[in-house]
Amino acid sequence: MAGQQFQYDDSGNTFFYFLTSFVGLIVIPATYYLWPRDQNAEQLRLKSLRRVHGRCLWYRLRLMKSQQSIVPTLKKAALLFGWAVFLLLAYKVSKLDREYQEYNPYEVLNLDQGASLSEIKKQYRVLSLKYHPDKGGDEATFMRIAKAYAALTNEQSRQNWEMYGNPDGPGATSFGIALPAWIVDQKNSMLVLLVYGLAFMVILPVVVGTWWYRSIRYSGDQILINTTQLFMHFMYKTPNMNMKRLAMVLTAAFEFDPRSNKEATIRPTDNIEVPQLIRELGNINVKKKEPPFCYPYSLKARVLVLAHLARMDVSEELEEDQRFVVRKSPALLQEMINVGCQLTMMANSRGGFHAPRLVTIENCMKLTQMIVQGLQESKSPLLQLPHFEEEHLRYCISKKYKVRTLQDLVSLKDSDRRSMLRFLGEEKYDEVMAVLGSFPHITMDTKLQVLDDEDSNNITAGSIVTVTVTLTRKRMADMFEKEQESTPCPGEEAATTEEAQGDSSKAKTKVWQNKSKGTKKTAKSKKKKLTKKKATPVPAKTKQANGNVAGNDVVAATAAATAKEEEDEASDKGSESDEGEANKDSPSERDEDSDKQSDTEVDEIAGDDEEEWEALQQSIQRRERALLETKSKVTHPVYSLYFPEEKQEWWWLYIADRRDQTLVSMPYHVCTLKDTEEVELKFPAPSKTGNYQYSVILRSDSYLGLDQIKPLKLEVHEAKAMLDNHPQWDIPDTEEEDEEQEDSDGIEESEDDDEDND
Repeated sequence: MAGQQFQYDDSGNTFFYFLTSFVGLIVIPATYYLWPRDQNAEQLRLKSLRRVHGRCLWYRLRLMKSQQSIVPTLKKAALLFGWAVFLLLAYKVSKLDREYQEYNPYEVLNLDQGASLSEIKKQYRVLSLKYHPDKGGDEATFMRIAKAYAALTNEQSRQNWEMYGNPDGPGATSFGIALPAWIVDQKNSMLVLLVYGLAFMVILPVVVGTWWYRSIRYSGDQILINTTQLFMHFMYKTPNMNMKRLAMVLTAAFEFDPRSNKEATIRPTDNIEVPQLIRELGNINVKKKEPPFCYPYSLKARVLVLAHLARMDVSEELEEDQRFVVRKSPALLQEMINVGCQLTMMANSRGGFHAPRLVTIENCMKLTQMIVQGLQESKSPLLQLPHFEEEHLRYCISKKYKVRTLQDLVSLKDSDRRSMLRFLGEEKYDEVMAVLGSFPHITMDTKLQVLDDEDSNNITAGSIVTVTVTLTRKRMADMFEKEQESTPCPGEEAATTEEAQGDSSKAKTKVWQNKSKGTKKTAKSKKKKLTKKKATPVPAKTKQANGNVAGNDVVAATAAATAKEEEDEASDKGSESDEGEANKDSPSERDEDSDKQSDTEVDEIAGDDEEEWEALQQSIQRRERALLETKSKVTHPVYSLYFPEEKQEWWWLYIADRRDQTLVSMPYHVCTLKDTEEVELKFPAPSKTGNYQYSVILRSDSYLGLDQIKPLKLEVHEAKAMLDNHPQWDIPDTEEEDEEQEDSDGIEESEDDDEDND
């Protein structure tokens, strides 16, 4: 019976196969994931953004990084070296001789296939004289020759060779281990054990333990768990936070503590430079001894954030630390918003403590905008634009223009805008307009309904209300184009006014002619009306010396004549309708009309039901697609002069009761708004009936002055009473008796049929 045999690779051929496969499994995926993407594409993208974002800090840092970075070169060199090793091994494997070949006794004896027995014996005699050990030949070669001769002359050996490919019969199955034999050699046993011990007992546990220790310290959003607990403690302790207190809690995060985060640093020069910044900033609650606000890392981070908001210059050493703190702040503020939402939900479900006030969560959102733009809360949003300084704002807020927001600047006529911004040169003005044109302009449409209900528009107490908000993003430049289209030149304005007056007079004449067809007036009255119509052109309103508007008497007379004509026509129409009703012959015609009307109403109701069903199915399909597909969070780059990292436009969308200062629905972070996005906000309707006034609020996490608030009126009705006995289950006794009678008749008929068959 054939056995099994395991043996190490003495020749080293199998090991090369293993090594080639191992290197290929590493090099091929690494090339796909780690090969630097086309640098030209990134350069082209930056070049396209240069006109708008050229002055931004993140843009300048990105250009410097792309010019100075050698990481892509090192990656390419390492991957090319890996490919060189892989190709070398593949070439080595291709040149290896085949170790396992099919046994052929004719080849061993140097005979042609199918040689005769006499030729075999003759050749064996010649080779024996040459390779016999007694004649000084090779013993191994002679053994192979003897084995081949036996395979061709011995009947049993010949059958074994034909059946199993081996004259000795079925041999043991050989399994080669793709490791060289020196690994299991006794001389190298201590070295091999040492390597195995280091790999599996030291290196592997250390790597896994380090990864595990680091991973359990962070949440899913890569925020330290200790920081989340810190935020929860202070938001629970202080439900109503002002902006100053919020900045203190933010900068107390453990991400800024060198003991918890190695990226944070404490420099020896901080003892000199930080106090100097504190004196320049003024009152920042330095004497507050409440931990952790009094710790050095928290104080330094707070000073750097406030200096960033004040747009103060700092030293080069502190500038690097400031960029680190500012870069981390938006993610930390988002974590504070999440913590506030969790506390709000806990307070709504359990009770027992006060939830964070709406102003606290909104201050977190405002502080995010301020940090991204590098502006204080009291500053004008116009300072987000390039070349705008504090001394330039007096031109904008003057009595002539009254421009205080970005929307006011957009709504100005181009001539007024140029006149107001005359302190800018032509080149700077074009740059300001390009930047302002890249800002987002969001239109927000809301739809209120109760899904999975018979009447989706009827909101009952305690029902789950779904507010579908459709957000459409456009550029401010589109608003400029609309302004220019809707503001014609003075000459065009006059021509348009004359054409409109002509069209209106023609339209009035046509209406008068249509109405005169059904009336039974005399020719004289028609002529009077015609003359009245012609005698009432729209006069131009000109100011008199006494301040009254000329032409008021004519307008009053015209209005009186028009009202009298309408009354006459209405009375004529009324008489005609009365005559039509009186001309109906019999009640049967009225019944037919009522039947037609009822059929029409039924068709309309059925059509409405089908539309509602289709809308429901479409909404379900949209939700399923949204769950399955993953949208990119790369939307539009934010214009921020002082933020050190490229940031994308994201938004918060939520429903709030501004009267009670509470959240109605949790804020939804919209991170995928490129052109159009549809968001569903759900919340339980109040338990008491009545009218409620809520607000749908859209806030940017990047820009100041672009927030939107839309009123949402909610009319809550009383819920329908549950029916204990539904009408469809109330079966009358007569119907049950009829069904039993039908069943019995059916049984009797079947019995009669059986008897007939017999």
